[in-house]
Amino acid sequence: MADMKVIYSKKSAPPVGPYSQAIKAGPHIFVSGQIPADGEGKLTEGSIADKTKACCEGLKNILEEAGSSIAKTVKVTVFLTTMDNFVEMNGIYEQYFTHKPARSCVAVKELPKGVPVEIEAIALSE
Repeated sequence: MADMKVIYSKKSAPPVGPYSQAIKAGPHIFVSGQIPADGEGKLTEGSIADKTKACCEGLKNILEEAGSSIAKTVKVTVFLTTMDNFVEMNGIYEQYFTHKPARSCVAVKELPKGVPVEIEAIALSE
């Protein structure tokens, strides 16, 4: 469709499957789940805090590539492989999403590449 644009940031993890990092459609940007990895796909080592930060940085880079920002995020979904990581994840999450967008956080059995956290978002483009 003419009003849809694929968004790609070299600073964020490349997709691990047949999907785009994000799609800009009308006034919205739909960012695919970001796993804790760098622009070359190398997985982030360290604590859940380190990994959550990598996910948030991935989202931030993609939104900026699309001409938006974290501050324009309206909905976030966080996937954790265990709710034991909820408090530590929140400690980093709240540093990025200070405006408190709508959010869901769910525990899942597993995530791509065996990571413990993945974060997706919907943001305004304008």
